[in-house]
Amino acid sequence: MASSSSFLLLAVLLALVSWQATASDPSPLQDFCVADMNSPVRVNGFVCKNPMEVNADDFFKAAALDKPRVTNKVGSNVTLINVMQIAGLNTLGISIARIDYAPLGQNPPHTHPRATEILTVLEGTLYVGFVTSNQPAPNRNKFLSKVLNKGDVFVFPVGLIHFQFNPNPHKPAVAIAALSSQNPGAITIANAVFGSDPQISDDVLAKAFQVEKNTIDWLQAQFWENNHN
Repeated sequence: MASSSSFLLLAVLLALVSWQATASDPSPLQDFCVADMNSPVRVNGFVCKNPMEVNADDFFKAAALDKPRVTNKVGSNVTLINVMQIAGLNTLGISIARIDYAPLGQNPPHTHPRATEILTVLEGTLYVGFVTSNQPAPNRNKFLSKVLNKGDVFVFPVGLIHFQFNPNPHKPAVAIAALSSQNPGAITIANAVFGSDPQISDDVLAKAFQVEKNTIDWLQAQFWENNHN
């Protein structure tokens, strides 16, 4: 009996691990599930709109992604088209973004907690990279980077910290990114750590970064601008 119980427990644990390893946006069980943004019901994603009321505009947005955007003080602007802009993306597991980079501009280190990203450079040059998760020495937090030119493609695995930087001091750059989630999310590292509301205790951050508390206080006093629109 004990052996049988142990086997059952092992099977349940393996099933849970397997489920976590394959977790992603829910797969559609019908042709579409246009998000009903007015429904009071809250689910993981959005409730489906009555399919009899669906029309072509539910799958459309005049996004003008061919037009340049004004960049902010970090020198970038991310224009994301996700389920909040196109309700028909609900359950389809995909979104897209245009990223504009000023000369020497960057999309600072950030993660997408729910999506892998594939980036294509449309104009200019980008220096890009990501850092792997905590690993045993000597490969812990390995940094992988590449210089991309017009037409080049690069992939950022889901959840890993990554960035893009335009090294050209005279010319802007533009990229298009596709992401494997209807709502990939973005956590910009500096904004989250030093610009949270309410602020994380400077005692905690000083210990974590091994610096004096006045350094943390100075960082928390900065304006951490969001470049994701």
